[in-house]
Amino acid sequence: MSDVGEVRAEDAFDVDRLAAWLVRVDPSLVGTPAVRQFSGGASNLTYALSYPDRDVILRRPPRGAHVGTAHDMGREYAVQAALRTAYPLVPHMVANCTDPEVIGSPFYVMERIEGTILRKSIPSLLGLARADVERLCRNAIDAVIDLHGVDVQAAGLSDLDRGAGYVSRQVAGWSSRMRAARTGRDAAFEAVMDWLAEHQPPDQPHTLIHNDFRFDNLVLAPSDPTQIVGVLDWEMATVGDPLMDLAGALAYWVQADDDRVMRAMRLQPTHTPGMLTRDQVVDYYCDRRGIAMDRFRWTWYEVFGLFRLAVIAQQIYHRYHHGQTTNPAFKKFRWLVSYLELRCRATMAGLR
Repeated sequence: MSDVGEVRAEDAFDVDRLAAWLVRVDPSLVGTPAVRQFSGGASNLTYALSYPDRDVILRRPPRGAHVGTAHDMGREYAVQAALRTAYPLVPHMVANCTDPEVIGSPFYVMERIEGTILRKSIPSLLGLARADVERLCRNAIDAVIDLHGVDVQAAGLSDLDRGAGYVSRQVAGWSSRMRAARTGRDAAFEAVMDWLAEHQPPDQPHTLIHNDFRFDNLVLAPSDPTQIVGVLDWEMATVGDPLMDLAGALAYWVQADDDRVMRAMRLQPTHTPGMLTRDQVVDYYCDRRGIAMDRFRWTWYEVFGLFRLAVIAQQIYHRYHHGQTTNPAFKKFRWLVSYLELRCRATMAGLR
């Protein structure tokens, strides 16, 4: 697990106290685990707890995080626990802790799903030919489609649906978050936010949505890495417009013919020969779900996805700027946000 290393000092906690709590709620977790931290998380923090015969995963919010949906550990735990029967790609939940005295914040623990998680590139050891990569790509999109087909009421998650007006709430909410997270340039993204508000489409029929569907949140089967066996990081899952979920996923989808800056920000292997382009993903998804779509209509969703990514990056940079995290990777997010504003404007103008 090359993306797992020593726990950063700012993210450390009392392991003995944690171990004492865990063995009370799950007697099979005996002893003090070895703790390592995943480096990939930019929002909530993820740790691997290694026992002699079992590994589990701990999730907690970062220091300085405000209580809200994205950092609500109890909500994230409850959504996955309810969803697992209807959508078996969800990890098995072990325990949820609301007592901040244990490690300094609420947290939950889940089983670790064995398999490969892709980062920037597909490891050559997986031996995937172009046809295999395309199969993996379509299987990943199918996992989104299957999620959007879950019966929300039967899964016991209908209380996540706040009803009509999802699109307008998202535009207003993400715009408010951008303004709150600014560290300079008072007018940044104002034109983009105005355009999104003015041109917003009507809501699609609501479905369960993940809101952070990327390859580094997927676990590939050890025996066949074209198959998806797990979907991780449910912190922003809700019930809402599935096209906005797809748009959010495609904001991270860097393809081989993108410009130099876009290619430099690539975090997943969507440039690999065999991967579908963003337009092909939209076509495949909409065809499978019977949604009529055209380039003009999709433009709004594309801009929203890029803007939402910019807000997430700005919130993370805001924490770095104010000394709430020392992760050096976050220093570059300032420039990423500026680039995403330019890309939003170009897409709005039909220049992408």
